[in-house]
Amino acid sequence: MPVSMPDLAADLEAESAVLRAILAGLDEEGWRRPTPAAGWSVGDQISHLAYFDDVALRSATDPEAFAAEKAEMDSGGGVDPDDIAERFRSRSGAELLAWFDDARGRLVRTFAGLEPGLRVPWFGPPMSAASSLTARIMETWAHGQDVADAVGVIREPSVRLRHVAHIGVGARAFSYALHGRTVPEAPVRVELDAPDGALWTWGPEGAADRITGTALDFALLITQRRHRDDLALQVTGPAAREWVEIGQAFAGTPGGGRKPGEFT
Repeated sequence: MPVSMPDLAADLEAESAVLRAILAGLDEEGWRRPTPAAGWSVGDQISHLAYFDDVALRSATDPEAFAAEKAEMDSGGGVDPDDIAERFRSRSGAELLAWFDDARGRLVRTFAGLEPGLRVPWFGPPMSAASSLTARIMETWAHGQDVADAVGVIREPSVRLRHVAHIGVGARAFSYALHGRTVPEAPVRVELDAPDGALWTWGPEGAADRITGTALDFALLITQRRHRDDLALQVTGPAAREWVEIGQAFAGTPGGGRKPGEFT
């Protein structure tokens, strides 16, 4: 089935609404509350999303401006999320929420009308517009998990987790490259129980190396929001075991992840 940009945009809007509902009730102290990401507050999580929404929109509509921005970052050592977070810490919660609403709205409206196969530049290899929009869904869910953890909210898993899992599976080679390792020749079969009762699969059915479990657990693993020891995933075979040690769905340097038992 061909990729539908309006459908992807609708899923991003839905994921954004879940996050926004959590943010709407926060006072200023709540916006400054620390999240499980070391050194980052709730506000930092939202400025990160808003900032990269603006950047993603620029990459699709003004690639020359994006290239100039990227070159400037590269000359200073590359993208530094901590530095970006620091820039916007003087903004109030209301200002950050207004920025997020505006940036997200413009992104959704623009990307809904793009051709899914349009190549857009990014900080790694160029990607399709569909992949760029899917990455925004993944980022929103992952950073939303940090916010939910910070304020003690448990989100209901949705079928939008398929986007998170799909990017995570597709980023297997990228994860190995980040660690200077060669991807094993052995394929890995991923079988996930979806929130709606469906079974989502990737990889050859007969592969000896396998990862099975719930879509939520795999999403938490591949976005490094939970330690593998705290998840009920079944991991079989050396290639699968190595992947879960280093896998990440997000761009950038390898993350520190979470500690075992941090969320018990």
